[in-house]
Amino acid sequence: MEDIKTSDTAATHIDLESFGVSKELGFVLENPLTDLPEYYRPWMALAAEVTHLIEAHQLRDRVKEMPLLSTQYLRSHREQRLAHLALGFITMGYVWQEGQDQPAKVLPKQLAVPYCTVSDLLGLPPILVYADCVLANWKLKDPSKPMEIGNLDTVFTFPGGESCKGFLLVSLLVEKAASTGLKVRYVSLGLSGSPCLFQSLSTGHVDPTSFHGILRIFFSGWKNNPMLPDGLRYEGVFQEPLQLSGGSAAQSSAIQCFDALLGVMQTDASAGAFLKHMHDYMPPAHRALIQTISSRPTMRSYVLSASDSHLFQTYNTCVSHMVDLRDYHLNTVARYIIVPGNRARATAAGCPLRGACPALDERGTGGSNPLVFLKAVRDSTRSALINKA
Repeated sequence: MEDIKTSDTAATHIDLESFGVSKELGFVLENPLTDLPEYYRPWMALAAEVTHLIEAHQLRDRVKEMPLLSTQYLRSHREQRLAHLALGFITMGYVWQEGQDQPAKVLPKQLAVPYCTVSDLLGLPPILVYADCVLANWKLKDPSKPMEIGNLDTVFTFPGGESCKGFLLVSLLVEKAASTGLKVRYVSLGLSGSPCLFQSLSTGHVDPTSFHGILRIFFSGWKNNPMLPDGLRYEGVFQEPLQLSGGSAAQSSAIQCFDALLGVMQTDASAGAFLKHMHDYMPPAHRALIQTISSRPTMRSYVLSASDSHLFQTYNTCVSHMVDLRDYHLNTVARYIIVPGNRARATAAGCPLRGACPALDERGTGGSNPLVFLKAVRDSTRSALINKA
């Protein structure tokens, strides 16, 4: 397939590494740490036991016993990222330990104060974000072997067993596959494999019932969430509750970079506003890359000005791959959220964690209506196709 020459387009002369983007892994954090200095043992011990402590209904008690630690001994970016990841897992477990009926409304100061401090250092909100649980939450079982599903493990996990690990690691590998497309000349290659990879990896690794009934609530935030309509108060930091969105694929910098490169414009105002809002949940360097690309002429404008049928075809292939990815995302939402939700209501069986499903059936973890949002984004992507004789 012919390459799209990128003179005077969005990606010309952009040094990806200066935006924290790896040549090999894209937005995935390279060589993430799995442990912090001994001073932070209370955080790491709790984060490592989150699943057990949630299931035993003991996490809240353990957090209240935790000492209030300073963040001054976090010496590097990777240490700060691991601290944000660990405190994020503890926070989500603390809030949702008792399911939808008894969410915590106040985060204790021994957790809230350091979490907000390290969040400020990183330029991230004090909630578990995609950049934490997907991009920085991985390790190789055998460092001498390739980064593939059988050789990967998570640093931390939630209830849901292998489905939780599968959900996070499949997303990680899709991010890695998409990194090829960030090299611009290979946008089509980076996009073409993502839907198939996601489908092939998720099948057998993520159980829909476990995802919907057990896992999903732990990625839910406290913005546009009927379970926490006022948000969450961070004791010792803010007097009023914060309303923050939970982890969402909309926080993937890679996908939003592809939109910016290709010149995909969101024709639905609500969907466009939500995607823009998700920039606040990305690492600042990644956010800056999207803004830099968006400020430059797009591939679409270049292709339109070139009047070259081969370029039209190549560009349309890239856009079609984005449409395919969003179609697959829609199908995934139906399989993992809508269908299990309907089945749970029909059987009146409830959910293992005190009925964690119903309040989330019409809301994504990021706070949007997933079907309405994804259909709008998919349709906007399709409208970027060039129809030219």
